[in-house]
Amino acid sequence: MIFSAGLALGAFTFSDKAIAQEIDSLPSQFDSSHIVTAVPSPRQLGWTPPERFHSTVAGIAIPAVMLGYGFIALNNPTLRDVNTSTKTEVKEDHPTFRTQIDNYLQYSPVAAVYALNALGIHGKHNFRDRTIILGLAAVFTAGTTEGIKHWTHEERPDGSDFLSFPSGHTATAFASAEFLRQEYKDVSPWYGIAGYAAAAATGALRVYNNKHWVSDVVAGAGLGILSTKAAYWVYPWIQQKLFKGKSEHADKVVMPYYNPQFHSAGLSFIFFPR
Repeated sequence: MIFSAGLALGAFTFSDKAIAQEIDSLPSQFDSSHIVTAVPSPRQLGWTPPERFHSTVAGIAIPAVMLGYGFIALNNPTLRDVNTSTKTEVKEDHPTFRTQIDNYLQYSPVAAVYALNALGIHGKHNFRDRTIILGLAAVFTAGTTEGIKHWTHEERPDGSDFLSFPSGHTATAFASAEFLRQEYKDVSPWYGIAGYAAAAATGALRVYNNKHWVSDVVAGAGLGILSTKAAYWVYPWIQQKLFKGKSEHADKVVMPYYNPQFHSAGLSFIFFPR
């Protein structure tokens, strides 16, 4: 075995020397550098290094304070009085108010991202990247919300169940609004403002529908924003591990999902158009 390996090494060494001699024998005007070829780098194949996510201190502190407010309100008499008085005033002013718009409005910022791209107004990421980021944000939002709901066991204002805190609709709405803002903040700040307006309306409607306390909505908003920021922070690492050396038009990817209706989680295998 050693003898064979030595013969093979000798053959490769001889071959290299022969090639070098052939190159040296070429005319002086011949550019021999073109004979040497290099393996294309990941950048040449269409892959670019992921851009790291950055946020201001206020961008993290504000939603964290909102989430903290909700937790404090669970046992603070003063803040619980704010919840009760707000409920009373809403019921006195709008005793018969009912709507289901909040069930759909929570997703409107996400719909806007894909609609804008379809219209040619492109955001920060391509279809694959933004879809994976959205999936991560949805998993973080829904998974955390459902876990806290079952842990805190807070009764809803209408007494329908004990899954009031935090507001899932509001968390989803603000996660969606932050997603829209992140994708289009470099195009125009008004897209983010519109998304947050829709999210705020969703939270208000949850209170008007007597499904949540004010503190539920405030905490849900903070949780949703932080969840999307976490998705943007995690994704560059995922992009580097999964897609390094691959074109941005990779046609398939495994993405996590969470279904809050059936309390189930898993992985989905998704194909993207080239």
